[in-house]
Amino acid sequence: MSDPHLYVDLPLQPGTELELPTEVINHLRVLRLGPGQRLRLFNGQGGEYLATLLALERRSARVAVERHLPHEAESPLAITLIQGVSKGERMDFTIQKAVELGVTGIQPVFTERSVVQLDGDRLEKRSRHWRGVAIAACEQCGRNRIPELLPPLPLAAAWDCVQAELRLVLNPLEGRRLRELPAAASLALLVGPEGGLSEAEVAAAIAHGFVSLQLGPRILRTETAGLAALAALQALHGDL
Repeated sequence: MSDPHLYVDLPLQPGTELELPTEVINHLRVLRLGPGQRLRLFNGQGGEYLATLLALERRSARVAVERHLPHEAESPLAITLIQGVSKGERMDFTIQKAVELGVTGIQPVFTERSVVQLDGDRLEKRSRHWRGVAIAACEQCGRNRIPELLPPLPLAAAWDCVQAELRLVLNPLEGRRLRELPAAASLALLVGPEGGLSEAEVAAAIAHGFVSLQLGPRILRTETAGLAALAALQALHGDL
């Protein structure tokens, strides 16, 4: 088994010992690790830190932080996914796989056809959950920088929140093909929820400078469409 790659929301400094937070302790216990286990820790500030687990008790764990490795797994193509909020597991799946595919940011949006509507405490709780999904995906795929998970917004309030050289809206009815797009160092990709975006929303996106993009002749589910586009964009202009 490779050394576990774990997120720690704490300053990390070679040559120091560190008490790990509860959520990391629980993770270590699930993995059934013991003293002497080598770890790769990251805090989202760049690179990762080699460490050794010194002690693991029921409610405490201590590690020795040994050295910093300037390893990164970031794509040269900066992509922000503007994702229509979908039902529980679908949204989790989309966030998880988008992180694995190298997005730099995720902007959840509520659209006309969004089945899920959140506000107040439910919105705050779901946002924390989504961040946890993104962190777990970084741990799994080896990324040391956590994509920015922006606060959910109504689509109408999000047009100017995401800046990019090229902004795309997925449209199953018509649009340019991926190979017809100009190269760009930064992209924004708008994907609708279950049921897709309405015609009015697509028209509004185009009016705000988005380019209509069609992914072939088949209609894809929300959790398929965005990920297919991300993978293709990374293959054409990124690091796949």
